[in-house]
Amino acid sequence: MTVTIYHNPSCGTSRNTLAMIRNAGIEPQIILYLQTPPDRAQLTTLLAAMAITPRALLRKKGEVYESLQLANAELSNDQLIDAMLAHPILIERPIVVTPLGTRLCRPSERVLDILPAPQQGPFAKEDGEVVIDANGQRVAPKA
Repeated sequence: MTVTIYHNPSCGTSRNTLAMIRNAGIEPQIILYLQTPPDRAQLTTLLAAMAITPRALLRKKGEVYESLQLANAELSNDQLIDAMLAHPILIERPIVVTPLGTRLCRPSERVLDILPAPQQGPFAKEDGEVVIDANGQRVAPKA
């Protein structure tokens, strides 16, 4: 069973997602996508598997997004993909690929819907929010 995470260790959401994968007893293939970015074929395959548009995968925070004026609604999907390929920091993260599907895991709990194994124990995010209880069961999010 192969699970892959497109990971940025500087991102708390990405770290929490990786920790939940490991809490299921799975050691994933970790792709540090800023150092090893996907090529066009990989990126378009990920987009298709997630059934989202390039704009939905575009990270809107940061200087690169603003300097390239990527908020412009006139930009085509190909132009947005070109920007993400040239500047991988523009790819929102983390993306997780499992036998059960591919997801952009924001929030990090979205990974639980596609993990092929249950959580093996309690889990709390870095900020202390409890996601999995002592019985390995998902805790309902706070309203």
